[in-house]
Amino acid sequence: MNIKDLRDGMRTVEAEGEVIEISSPREVSLRTGGQARVADATLKDETGTIKLSLWDNQIDMVTKGARVKVSNGYTNNFRGEVQLNIGRYGKLEVL
Repeated sequence: MNIKDLRDGMRTVEAEGEVIEISSPREVSLRTGGQARVADATLKDETGTIKLSLWDNQIDMVTKGARVKVSNGYTNNFRGEVQLNIGRYGKLEVL
């Protein structure tokens, strides 16, 4: 699926592209208690870019310039911006 076609509320999203930027990881408090690390990566293909949320060990898997594939991901709108998420049932693959 092309990045330009991703809209808020989509499920079972398959997308791939190049990571062109990764923010520094930050610690967040989880609703269930406990802490997690989260970072935002910018994923780019020939049609556009989208923010990709990376959690804990996913952050260590990805480097700037890597090609990645997200399988069974989902999109949501966070602070007015559509984002791609891997979620509990999704898969992140470095190509």
